Amino acid sequence: MSNATVTSESSAARAPLPDPILDADAFHANVAPPPKSGPTLVARPAAANVKPGDRELVERTLRGEQRAFGELVRRHQRRIYRLTLHMLRDRAEAEDVTQETFVRAYGALARFDGRSEPYTWIYRIAVNLSLNAIRARRSARRTIARQEEETRYLSMENDATLRSCSPPVDAAKRQLYMALARAIDTLSDTLRTTLILVCVDGRSHEDAAVILGAPEGTIAWRVHEARRKLRAILLERGFELDDALLGSGGAS
Repeated sequence: MSNATVTSESSAARAPLPDPILDADAFHANVAPPPKSGPTLVARPAAANVKPGDRELVERTLRGEQRAFGELVRRHQRRIYRLTLHMLRDRAEAEDVTQETFVRAYGALARFDGRSEPYTWIYRIAVNLSLNAIRARRSARRTIARQEEETRYLSMENDATLRSCSPPVDAAKRQLYMALARAIDTLSDTLRTTLILVCVDGRSHEDAAVILGAPEGTIAWRVHEARRKLRAILLERGFELDDALLGSGGAS
């Protein structure tokens, strides 16, 4: 993944991620424990001073060690929050969906079949909840205020080149970023979600295929098609898409 891969906040509107979004240690006190039945996962015992893997944490949670799930929350909540923020462009809504993602995962843990990694399973829950929120927003004909547009997909936070640019160049880049954000919003849910997972969040084609339940070849086609559409939209609006803005495409 290219170092120029974009993140979800503009430099003018960025704020630190909630820290933490969830109180991982107290998580189990507020949610009913998951059923203890379920498949036995293959998890190697952790050696001394070695952090347990995700599968072992799932197994421990199913055995009744509910704080083990708190460790899963701590491990993945920031990445899940970034994903939901990319998709929803609304901080409060992203926090709500992030919390609901872990609540749903905790309640359904006994149904986790172990065929994928726990984090890709959690990602799938987050994607589905985000898409549900987007559809509900559309059906209610909610509009996104101009200031929320400032927090979409693209950020200059980690772009050293932009930080050293002169103000006119910086302003030109900002216009390009905002045009790209608006163009991404015109994509279908399927193309936009795939693009965000692969080109913005940095998931491999393999991971995205598991998360979205589609073959890797389909993921590759979606990324290609999304980039083609974005390039055409931007050209119509007087911009040229810099491939570096969307990273390397997340190929496996």
